[in-house]
Amino acid sequence: MNTTVVGSAAEGVFVSRYEHTLDSKKRLTIPSDWRELAGEPKRLFVLPGVNDKCLCVYPAREMTRRMERLRNLSIADEKGRQLARTLASRSDLVPWDSQGRIRVKDELLDFAGISSHAMLVGTFDGFEIWDPDTWRELEGSVDQSGLGEAARYVGF
Repeated sequence: MNTTVVGSAAEGVFVSRYEHTLDSKKRLTIPSDWRELAGEPKRLFVLPGVNDKCLCVYPAREMTRRMERLRNLSIADEKGRQLARTLASRSDLVPWDSQGRIRVKDELLDFAGISSHAMLVGTFDGFEIWDPDTWRELEGSVDQSGLGEAARYVGF
């Protein structure tokens, strides 16, 4: 498997990026340091991106934190219930095998345009899986001044 590593994960957050090839059974290897960060149980939640054609991946502890917000929605909260319904019906809970590979369902791979190669990109609380060409295009279009504005917006 061809792997390019930039940086490493540290202090309990998912950082860096890794490019991997899907094997003949469409399994994707999760970096060992990220598997350690995910902890127990050895499963990951895989969701379709909401604003981007990528897959969002979270360990159980992070997904539990996010689901608390959904659990507290009023039954009358139409937008919130639609989000929960749509994400839950399109998402997957995947275990990794003894070699650290996961098998993401075809529907999700198709959504993100992933066929044979994937770029895994850390997002601190989880990671995203991208088609490498789509990722490189997005990365090349990043506006540094826009990043500064976004950092101020979130108070970073």
